[in-house]
Amino acid sequence: MPTTAPTVVVHVSTDGSQHDVDERVRFLDRDMRIVRRGTNGDAAEAVALVASWADRAAAIAVTGGPSVVHRLLQATDAVPVTDGRALRSVLQEWAVRHVQSELPGFFTNARTVVLGSTGHARTVRVLREHTRNLVFADPLCRVGSTGLGSAPFLDLAVQLGRRPARLVPQGAWDELLRPGRSAGLALARRAARDCDVVVATYDELARLKLHDLTGKTLLTSAITDDQLAELAARGVDMVVDATPQPFPVTVSAALLEAMMRAATGDALTDDDLLDMIGTAGLEPRVLQPNGPRHKSRFAFVIHPLSRDYFEQVQPLGMLAKVAPAPVMDLVEKAVAYAPPFVYSHVTGIRSPTGAEAEGWLITVGGTPRELMAHDPEFTYGRLLAAAETARGLGAQVMGLGAFTKVVGDAGATVAKQAPLPVTTGNSYSASGALWAAHEATERLGLVDVDADGRMHGSSMVVGATGAIGSVCARLLAMASDDLWLVSPEKAKLLALKHEIEQMEPRSRVHVAATPDGHLGDMDLVVTATSGAGKRVLDIMQVKPGCVITDVARPLDLSPEDVARRPDVLVIESGEIELPGDVHMRDIGLPPGVAYACLAETVVLALEGRYESYTVGRNIEWEKVKEIYRLGLKHGMRLAAISGVNGVFTDEDLDRVRTLALEHRGGGSARAVP
Repeated sequence: MPTTAPTVVVHVSTDGSQHDVDERVRFLDRDMRIVRRGTNGDAAEAVALVASWADRAAAIAVTGGPSVVHRLLQATDAVPVTDGRALRSVLQEWAVRHVQSELPGFFTNARTVVLGSTGHARTVRVLREHTRNLVFADPLCRVGSTGLGSAPFLDLAVQLGRRPARLVPQGAWDELLRPGRSAGLALARRAARDCDVVVATYDELARLKLHDLTGKTLLTSAITDDQLAELAARGVDMVVDATPQPFPVTVSAALLEAMMRAATGDALTDDDLLDMIGTAGLEPRVLQPNGPRHKSRFAFVIHPLSRDYFEQVQPLGMLAKVAPAPVMDLVEKAVAYAPPFVYSHVTGIRSPTGAEAEGWLITVGGTPRELMAHDPEFTYGRLLAAAETARGLGAQVMGLGAFTKVVGDAGATVAKQAPLPVTTGNSYSASGALWAAHEATERLGLVDVDADGRMHGSSMVVGATGAIGSVCARLLAMASDDLWLVSPEKAKLLALKHEIEQMEPRSRVHVAATPDGHLGDMDLVVTATSGAGKRVLDIMQVKPGCVITDVARPLDLSPEDVARRPDVLVIESGEIELPGDVHMRDIGLPPGVAYACLAETVVLALEGRYESYTVGRNIEWEKVKEIYRLGLKHGMRLAAISGVNGVFTDEDLDRVRTLALEHRGGGSARAVP
């Protein structure tokens, strides 16, 4: 029996001929012959090719510059001729939504550079739902529909106004736009160095001449295997190819739409389009040429804990060395009103899972004294300005540090109004507090600890009704025989006592408004107040060998207080060693070490959990446990135990232990003169 001739579908392009093909394929249960012919920029030849194939092809696809495509679409009416616009619009939008669905938050605040002209209109329109960080290389895109997606009538007006431009010869049009495009490419080249996403065809990207694409995502169309390999060599993390590739050869969206037109033999309706996409099993390609890799972005708000921190930022550092105290008082007040600025770019964070994160430490200028001297709305305004800075940098989640998470409603208002998710980090701070306390107690070896890790001694939480203190109390109830809860908030204290007794019947729970009457019996004390320099406890009443974990910021115990009791171990809790080769400016901790509230923000970024994880005064017990597990998953480790004078060495711990045993034998603590 004679063999049925395949349906012929032709793709005529003004692009290069190096990708020409002539291939027989099976599509929508039909044998088809697909032919591509490129003219290397010759518009007249492209028009002639369309006319010459009109009596042999069932449908013709055309691609090239806008004015050329307009001519090619009019070159014949003998067969359907399409530029693939209908299918391309669906595929571009689908590609973005597919990635955002599979990797929630992937495009959120992504710093994006768009190359080329209107061929990326639908991609940009959908990206605008997730990010405002868009830079355009083409001057028409900066004033065209991609810039007016939220104003349909203006968008339509621009589209109508641009129609005459399609009648201008491509060469003349290129000359008219050459200065603007040169300037746009220069702008795009600079932006691309720090961007997260590039929207471009391969040829558009080649014209950018950007050799290092490490860590970037490319939103593109019809990428060949050779091109993918070349992009891998330039360090691209992910290539999102909006055009499905169901055949051994690479095809364009225009050719796929022409094949659909050939299969229907009539006009292609929206229902036809959807049915054929499903029947053919078409879907966008998400390619990771260098293996599974993804970098998330975070921001973290810091502020000077005292006037001493001004010395780390110039020119304030120089001024602090020579200015008298009254002048620095005025400087401290003035700096509180300064706009937020980036203190440090944090790089090199890499989880054992392969996830990576980069971030920015954004400082607001108020010291604790200045923040507490103003209404909460003052700090809210500074934090929302910092959040806007973080959004512009591409951050997907932002953490609050030190007093910025204490003021007002503990981040709840800021989280509601900020343009990105916000977390206080208090869940990990609570976890880190007890992590450090437990390790310090074991290393001193002055308290019996059973095989289950339960301490046969007495513990105290000062500030027990606070956000961090209440969770520390719940944790200590599971690890200590006797637990004292201290807070001036009497009703809250009684409610917390009852809750803990229901949760952990084995623990004996006591309450007190002040700590002084019971300090001498404590083996472990956690201070978690927001006293801002007020006296919290009398260190001279503390039992020799006691471990005090000071999680308050600013610290509840001054360096002078700590120095008076060398037989007591006072540690600053919440310090976590970040995974990877971390580069970050000094924040008063050893290199690569962060406060737990910052570490929580990093964990969320590494996990891809872009959410307001911990906000408000109440911390969820389940989240404390979850963030601890996630931290271990991503390689977080408790940093070396440190105090006001830096990291404790083994010799330091031996000295504390020796002095504690001596003083216990003598029956009283000794102050250092």
